Amino acid sequence: MSENGADNHNHFDIVVIGGGPGGYAAALYGASAGLDVALVEYDKIGGTCLHRGCIPAKELLETAAIVRTVKHAGNFGVVVEAKSVDWAVTLERKQTVVDRLAGGVASLLKNRKVTIFNGFGTLHPGRVVKLKGVDGSEDTITGETVILASGSTPRVIPGFEPDGTTVVTSDEFFHLPQVPANAVVIGGGAIGCEFASTLADLGAKVTILEALPKILPGCDDDVTRVVLQAFKKKGIEVRTGAAVSGHEPRAGGGTLVRVDGDAAPLETDLVVVSVGRSPFTQGVIADGTGVSVSERGHIEVDQLCRTGEPQVWAVGDVINTPQLAHVAYAEAIMAIKDILGEEPPAVDYDRVPWAIYCHPEVAFAGHSEKSAKEAGYDVVVSKHRFAGNSRAQILGETDGLVKVIAEKNPDGRAGRILGVHMVGPWVTEQLSGGYLAVNWEATVDEVAQFIQPHPSLGELFGESVLALTGRSLHG
Repeated sequence: MSENGADNHNHFDIVVIGGGPGGYAAALYGASAGLDVALVEYDKIGGTCLHRGCIPAKELLETAAIVRTVKHAGNFGVVVEAKSVDWAVTLERKQTVVDRLAGGVASLLKNRKVTIFNGFGTLHPGRVVKLKGVDGSEDTITGETVILASGSTPRVIPGFEPDGTTVVTSDEFFHLPQVPANAVVIGGGAIGCEFASTLADLGAKVTILEALPKILPGCDDDVTRVVLQAFKKKGIEVRTGAAVSGHEPRAGGGTLVRVDGDAAPLETDLVVVSVGRSPFTQGVIADGTGVSVSERGHIEVDQLCRTGEPQVWAVGDVINTPQLAHVAYAEAIMAIKDILGEEPPAVDYDRVPWAIYCHPEVAFAGHSEKSAKEAGYDVVVSKHRFAGNSRAQILGETDGLVKVIAEKNPDGRAGRILGVHMVGPWVTEQLSGGYLAVNWEATVDEVAQFIQPHPSLGELFGESVLALTGRSLHG
């Protein structure tokens, strides 16, 4: 059942249950600190993010970007003919990237002498972990400490159970045999918008159905407006306040989606259900431990990710924190530092970086203008659009803006930076400066001193901050 030549080894400094970003990050970071680590994974090392989430989603988004580039090549004087997308090649490339990255993680774990158990782990009292191997074998290991990182599964809507062909979740989306002529995406959050953007750029007619009043909750309203305008240009129909009540498969393929309040159902070839993810705890925790699970299924932890069971932590999607791989990394590092007695600071979830890879991209950290005001701040806001940015014009990607929200000082001038929100070309690669400013509680005067390279997309953030000092260049 185990790898790395440790078949007779059954007691470890740390036993990690789950091999996704939270789990393998804990194993790698713990092993780099000299700890003896066991990692238990039933499926594939890398978890949802690597195999059915972040990585394959961005790979397909990159294919969509290539399609856009070819479509607009004539604007640059390059004459090409876009014939079609060879979907089989696209899927093959996606799998090659996934397999290469998965192999890289496995090599890192092996090189750091992490013992991997290919099986399902269940935590019992006393930090005993009972294993059931993928081959049916059973084993028992123990740990001085245990980290639960069992991840999450796609949430399913009653009446829209996935069949892998007409109705899919993210688990099945990356294995579609072809791009549909039209699609309905249920859910207008980050993943739903990424799926919608991908399908639309690949030629599908897409409708997003979101039950809430707006798509992309958490995003600043100015950012959301830019995304909506861009989606409209792509032909994506966005319907908010649209609840669904089921669907009726058609004899010739596809289905009819019933939308509450609509007289006629919505015809579509494909339904993509993207309404969030549920923490996976079934079978992971045996009776008798002090680990508590909330009504919504999350393992309950304190600010350092400690559970109610002594010497047991939980990280990643299985706890009620932002379901982001980089947050799971941060929690894993924090947990290991806590195990080592290094007194780490707690993760500040209000200031974590968010990245949404639809086209146009979205990235933000800290307060939106609305949330800052709701929190009681008197704010000053600066907005600069990519339409005036030289690099954006060179790229032909001018939709979008950078928005900086700062606290208003008693003298009326802008002070501490509370939030940075971006939408536009490659903003997921530009957020670092804004993220650092928010988390270091930097003031606009401090950040405005830093020189931004020209011409660059990133200088728009510098321009936006500079304007808050009361003086500006191009704004």
